[in-house]
Amino acid sequence: MTHEQWDKLLAVINGELIEPMPVGFIIDSPWLPGWAGISILDYFSNEQMWFEANLKAVRRFPDVMFLPGFWAEFGMCTEPSAFGSKCRWSEDGLPFAEKIITDIQQVHSLSKPNPKTDGLLPFVLNRLKHYQGRIEQEGHAIKFAVSRGPLNIATFLADTTEFLIAFRTNPDQAHKLLETVTFFLIDWLKVQARTFPSIDGILVLDDIVGFLGENDFKQFVLPYLTRIFQSLDVAVKFFHNDAAGLVCAPYLPQIGVNLFNFSSDHTLAEMKKLTANRVTLLGSIPPRDVLAAGTPEQVQSSVKAALDSVEDKGRIIMSCGGGMPPGVST
Repeated sequence: MTHEQWDKLLAVINGELIEPMPVGFIIDSPWLPGWAGISILDYFSNEQMWFEANLKAVRRFPDVMFLPGFWAEFGMCTEPSAFGSKCRWSEDGLPFAEKIITDIQQVHSLSKPNPKTDGLLPFVLNRLKHYQGRIEQEGHAIKFAVSRGPLNIATFLADTTEFLIAFRTNPDQAHKLLETVTFFLIDWLKVQARTFPSIDGILVLDDIVGFLGENDFKQFVLPYLTRIFQSLDVAVKFFHNDAAGLVCAPYLPQIGVNLFNFSSDHTLAEMKKLTANRVTLLGSIPPRDVLAAGTPEQVQSSVKAALDSVEDKGRIIMSCGGGMPPGVST
């Protein structure tokens, strides 16, 4: 993000009305490689191609906030790789991290990784180190420490179905896994912040949160997300969950979140009410059916309908309901 964009983001979070209304998108490997004309494997394995794809986006759309901006990531393999997950790669498919826990009882032998040395995490840091100067020459800065969330990672390590069943059959073991992952994530975010002093924001992404009812959310999500978001003293605390977001929305101020990217199944008005208008909303145009597959006129109509649903236009950044999907054209 540029310094001007960062100041604008802080102003919106603080409730100031900005004209014209800011536009922002989460962009990463599902969209950038295809849009930039390179393979997904090249995007992950070639630092220069990664940088040039991001640079092409920020130059082509200078008025758009791209969040987190120059995101150095290896898809869903990033954090699970530190625990020892086998990562499977293909030329134009997103990578997949295989589970390492076949029995929930194995969580007691799972050790907390070192983010400085384990898995792909040192490669994430090095990619940003190598290109920090070039990013700053373009007027941008590394502003966010980024991680997937505790449930997201736990379900890769232990399998989604098996882990969620453990909430009923082995709740102590489920908590043990979430504790181990949470303390690892706090370490990982802090390493990023120490490495790049320009960081003043956290982005945590966790769609599995949207699979839960309120009681399970309060027991298996609330304490862990709260620890994570309160582990760093930063200005922007950004949460992404583009599965069902109704269960988490009322608790976001308590957790410490002040910026929320949510599913297009929910309206801006609905989210403003649930968050008591205390959280800035990033959304909520349908990503696939409108932004990727729709005409410009359909995009315009969807934006108008979203804004017409709310009287208070504060604390809104127009975006899609989730990350930028594959197939969105220039």
